[in-house]
Amino acid sequence: MASSDLKPAFAYTIVYVKDVAKSVDFYAKAFGYIVRCLDESHRWGELESGQTTIAFTRQHQHETDDLTGAVQVPKSDSQRTPMELCLVYSDVDAAFKRAVENGAVAVSQPENKQDWGQRVGYVRDIDGMIVRMGSYVHPTKQD
Repeated sequence: MASSDLKPAFAYTIVYVKDVAKSVDFYAKAFGYIVRCLDESHRWGELESGQTTIAFTRQHQHETDDLTGAVQVPKSDSQRTPMELCLVYSDVDAAFKRAVENGAVAVSQPENKQDWGQRVGYVRDIDGMIVRMGSYVHPTKQD
């Protein structure tokens, strides 16, 4: 059994973007977040998102590129990053509409996913990352 000292807390999701200030502004307007911080150099920004912070930093930085490798960006809309953000809303349709009105690119209109017990739509953010916009998951009925 693992020691409680070794139990992690999920603190950050860091999104690598072309322009931190633009992405922070986009996420605030398109998805309804409050900006927690944007540093003066515009190399780091954070959104208020509950217990886990959504943070943004530039795609290419010598501090991390040299240490962990360069960020790989999809070359076309037929590709996607190996991760997606999933944002949960009580009114997925209204949230989806707001996102598209504020610059998100519609990928798939919200629809009910019976097997998932969820209503889900997909958009791309201004850097091409897929954002799943879904309802809270409701357990499906078992026969």
